[in-house]
Amino acid sequence: MNTRRVYKLKAGDLSRLKLSEESLPAPGPGKVQVEVRTIGLNFADVFAIWGLYSATPKEAFIPGLEYSGVITEVGEGVTGCKAGDKVMGVTRFGAYASHLNIEPEYVIPLPVTWTFQEGASYLVQGLTAFYGLMNLGNLQEGHTVLVHSAAGGVGILAGRIARKLGATKTIGTVGNPSKVEFCKKEGYDEVIVRGKDFKTQLIDILKDQKLDLIMECIGGQVLQDGYDLLGPQGRMVIYGSARYARVGDKPNYLRLFWQFMKRPKIDPQQMIESNKGILGFNLIYLYERSALMHELLTEMQKLDLEKPIVGHQFDFENLPEAIRLFQTGNTKGKIVVNVKSEGA
Repeated sequence: MNTRRVYKLKAGDLSRLKLSEESLPAPGPGKVQVEVRTIGLNFADVFAIWGLYSATPKEAFIPGLEYSGVITEVGEGVTGCKAGDKVMGVTRFGAYASHLNIEPEYVIPLPVTWTFQEGASYLVQGLTAFYGLMNLGNLQEGHTVLVHSAAGGVGILAGRIARKLGATKTIGTVGNPSKVEFCKKEGYDEVIVRGKDFKTQLIDILKDQKLDLIMECIGGQVLQDGYDLLGPQGRMVIYGSARYARVGDKPNYLRLFWQFMKRPKIDPQQMIESNKGILGFNLIYLYERSALMHELLTEMQKLDLEKPIVGHQFDFENLPEAIRLFQTGNTKGKIVVNVKSEGA
């Protein structure tokens, strides 16, 4: 029996997220225990903490979907990994902790040249980008691809994957001008600062080119404008809705209700006439299909992608402040939280 530090709360208010200690038993049969070194933050964490994520537990829970660390103990019957292995992993919830027990299929060997911070910045973003582009978006050589939040974790990897797989043009969007040069250095052909003229800017960039695929995570009018400009047989893959996010410890329910009522209402009958479609995606789908998840990771390895970009680092004791920075949208790359320093 070990003692671990965890952040736990009952969903609804970030100010309830408190650091405490609790006991953690040894891993049971078919599980491993991981000493968490770094936690990766994701937008789903914010919505889970606010209680807006449908999968959020009703009772008090430990948030967090992504981590890296070192296996300290293996349960009976576990093969393929051992104590001392450096790993990166995903979990449905529970990553905001110094230690956790989990099935070995959800821990992946950390590449030897990667840091724990880079390992905690890859799986959720990489799987979202790859599955969205390939399996749902049907990305083909020669396609034109639009990626929203191009300076974020998913956006960076989605741009890299699209280019590796032969996209003719990658168009990224960002929320403020300070991120434009960053995205261009990352390899985006064009970068749009989202505003009221988003649709006009996109038309000017496309000219006579067909827009084949959109990785959509904004929602609202941006979603509608993108859908309007999709070409025949174009696909929009929706994996988030950042327009509902705001800075604050709890949601503004009146604002959320107004945004919900103003959401795009796309008629499926018109999809038949325009020959284009929308697909939604939640990473829990892959979590519950671990064999498929490993197949995707194997395919991603063949692309020889560069290391993830870690943009911001926080100490474990300051995790709530890391979440508050995430809410602002003023970040580039991945936000990670270091639980234990390397070599400690």
